[in-house]
Amino acid sequence: MKNTVFIHTNGKQMAGAIVSAHSLKRNSRNPEAFDVKIISQEDAGFFREFEGRKFLRAGGWRTWRNDDLQSFTPTRFMPPELMEYQGRAVVIDPDVFAVGDVNELLTREMGGKAIMARHRPGHNGREDYIASSVMLLDCARLKHWNVRKQFEEMFAGKLDYEDWIVLANEPRGSIGFLESEWNDFDRLTPATKLLHNTKRRTQPWKTGLPIDFTNRAAWIGRLWGKYKKHPDPRQEAFFFSLLRECVDAGKISLEQLKSEMRDNHVRHDTMELIRSVPPIEKILSDVRLAA
Repeated sequence: MKNTVFIHTNGKQMAGAIVSAHSLKRNSRNPEAFDVKIISQEDAGFFREFEGRKFLRAGGWRTWRNDDLQSFTPTRFMPPELMEYQGRAVVIDPDVFAVGDVNELLTREMGGKAIMARHRPGHNGREDYIASSVMLLDCARLKHWNVRKQFEEMFAGKLDYEDWIVLANEPRGSIGFLESEWNDFDRLTPATKLLHNTKRRTQPWKTGLPIDFTNRAAWIGRLWGKYKKHPDPRQEAFFFSLLRECVDAGKISLEQLKSEMRDNHVRHDTMELIRSVPPIEKILSDVRLAA
């Protein structure tokens, strides 16, 4: 089975997922060596069964909403099942974009580990925090991953969402750590391999739109109100330059973009931005010069 990169998403982040898929192939020296597949949360029908029910998160009980911006996060654990527990997979969030060659990640030495991901000690107050937003997986070693079963356990109080997401229940010896450039959090440098626009309130394609994420804490939307401009204009330009290439290549149509704008999934000045941003080569040249 061919190595595969999975981008997990829902309808609200589908535009980002399409751009992400384009970036992975575009920036690989050997794009035919791997497949890219999008996992859509809406296609996993069992999520609908849990709408409005309480699940365990960080020791407390939250209400599951399928229309939340990040309702797709449990699907990041689906690739081993989808790969029939064979071969290698990389799974990434839909706000992760390739600057370097993801095939280098897919083919790297794993040292017998089942999972490789970025260690982020102290984040969210957890010393054991591992960012599962980008993972390299040896699928044959992850036969205990069954998303529906684990998802149901959150609602039964047997599994805490936070522990699941940070891989706290995985054997420590089965996890290796990735270098920061393979999951670069809102930082674009000459070393960046995968750029992750992880701060939801400043995602470049959302600027000016009403906040639409609630699962983490209900007061966030009321506090922030609208998505803010990303502090690094080069990252905004990088996204919209990739999006323009997607339009030019027919990977996303203008009608589709207009629909995404009507649904408040992408910002309303998207058409103007894809006409005005510089090409990616110019953006990355500026990044190198600024280093």
